[in-house]
Amino acid sequence: MLVYLADKKQFNTDIESGTIDSKIQSAIGQRVSDSERRSWNNSLMYMNLVLDNDTIPNDVGIGIELKIPQTSKRIDVILSGLDDLGSENAVIIELKQWDKALSTNRDGIVQTFVGGNVRDMPHPSYQAWSYASLLKNFNETVYSRDVGPHPCAFLHNYPSDGVLTDQRYASHLTNAPLFAKGEVAELRNFIQSFITVGDKGQLIIDIQEGRIRPSKRLSDQVASMLKGNEEFVMIDDQKVAYETILDLAPPLHKTVAIVEGGPGTGKSVVAINLLTTLLQKRLFACYVTKNSAPRQVYAAKLSGSLRKTEISNLFLNSGTFVGADAETYDVLLVDEAHRLNEKSGLYKNLGDHQIREIIFASRLSVFFLDEDQRVTLKDIGSRDEILRFAEEAGANIIEMTLESQFRCNGDDGYLAWVDDLLQIRETANQTLTGIEFDFRLFHSPTELFEAIREKNQDLNRSRVVAGYCWEWKSKKDSKAYDIEFPAFGFHKQWNLNDDGGLWLIGPDSIEQIGCIHTCQGLELDYVGVILGDDLVIRNGKVVCKPENRARYDSSVRGWKKLLREEPESGRIFLDMIIKNTYRTLMTRGMKGCFVYSTDQETQWYLRERSSRKMGFE
Repeated sequence: MLVYLADKKQFNTDIESGTIDSKIQSAIGQRVSDSERRSWNNSLMYMNLVLDNDTIPNDVGIGIELKIPQTSKRIDVILSGLDDLGSENAVIIELKQWDKALSTNRDGIVQTFVGGNVRDMPHPSYQAWSYASLLKNFNETVYSRDVGPHPCAFLHNYPSDGVLTDQRYASHLTNAPLFAKGEVAELRNFIQSFITVGDKGQLIIDIQEGRIRPSKRLSDQVASMLKGNEEFVMIDDQKVAYETILDLAPPLHKTVAIVEGGPGTGKSVVAINLLTTLLQKRLFACYVTKNSAPRQVYAAKLSGSLRKTEISNLFLNSGTFVGADAETYDVLLVDEAHRLNEKSGLYKNLGDHQIREIIFASRLSVFFLDEDQRVTLKDIGSRDEILRFAEEAGANIIEMTLESQFRCNGDDGYLAWVDDLLQIRETANQTLTGIEFDFRLFHSPTELFEAIREKNQDLNRSRVVAGYCWEWKSKKDSKAYDIEFPAFGFHKQWNLNDDGGLWLIGPDSIEQIGCIHTCQGLELDYVGVILGDDLVIRNGKVVCKPENRARYDSSVRGWKKLLREEPESGRIFLDMIIKNTYRTLMTRGMKGCFVYSTDQETQWYLRERSSRKMGFE
């Protein structure tokens, strides 16, 4: 969708007549706020000032708010024309009304005041470049005709203070120059370097109508990174599931596949292999999760010579599909489908239902599922829900199960013991006797941390995680500690704010503690788990205490209301969420799990049930 398209001469007329905002609103087809109208008028008047020069031809094409098909994002302004050599070019301009910003230590992230608060935002140059990258990698018109595109950012209210042009953002500024207040002539020169002859917007029309599918360059690069990578080698029922789904793509009729499997059965391995092969077949496929950690980690592992941010466009949030057109995607591979929510957006107020939206947006949707890993009150991903929406869409339905265990030293007995230990379900595994898995208990968090740090020295694949029972003080105060045990002289911070979802593979993140949100869907060699006071043992019975979770833990937000309205079923559901959280944490390790509990009675229960000595004994 394109909100506005004209040549420079018509654009100038619409600005001077004061009709540009009404034309944009008419194209959008819905009422917009007065502040948004003022924003258009303000920014576009500055854009008109840039273009109002005889050196820029009157028939240069100008498009406003070009929607990028595979996202909900829009390009603020796109200009089209030809250079002196007759080559087609598009200039992408990200417009901002910011007047102040703060730098951060995170790549391509700054802070500014928007929406009534200071928030993390993409650096404008990164944002412009990412939109250009999407077009270059996915729009057939752009890559087949070797069109630029050439991105930049224009912050017409922002005085050049050195923050956004700091050396730490040098690579982004190289890819997409930033023009600040008073730099109209500089932006004009940038445009002139690519466009000297107008095309009346024909290239913009062609881009809008261009077929969406991955470029050969992108698919080849991703495939080359996967080839020979032992981490993604498939065996047994993984291979069967992979070939079965591959044989379906692209389906002649809308199809929904459900692949169920417990921790370590290779759901993510199958999903990543499918992604790379489908891209090589030039199908428009994407990997989808609610949690950002798996998306960021797998994107980083497959980036190779591509920039991580370039490949990240293949890894989408489950809320991406609000308002998506029917069957925009050939295949959507939904990992951790049990974590799907009903609503999307920051405030969970967007869209209808994520499962329905995913099925609607794709010809083939594949849901990788483990219902026992639902860990928040908003997790609605279940086999029954997926089947309900698949039947509603009239889709063909395929179901498969992954059973072979590749995590926890390949021992199903350990998983069964954890289920029995946490009283999720009764099993025959009352102790760990005869189970070849390195499970240890520790007298103190300090001992546990040192043991994990030692294991981590080999391959940087061991971390400590904890239940979310401590406030995240370090988010606002970088010098504050979050998880403290004064009696042991122990104090650590939650996972590095700078690493974000990449905490699990960050080079320095061994010194921080992760939580369910940064490790679910991923695996380690050794995992250290601190059991908080939200799960304790009393007289041999597991007692779950949501009141001992951190105040702002979104996993159990609304638990008091739930218990008031549904005291019996609500309690059962809350217990399931807390038990599933520790089940998930305790099954992240491929080789071992080390545990410390904050509660003495719980510690003794663990020792009795595991028949293991404490720590290094």
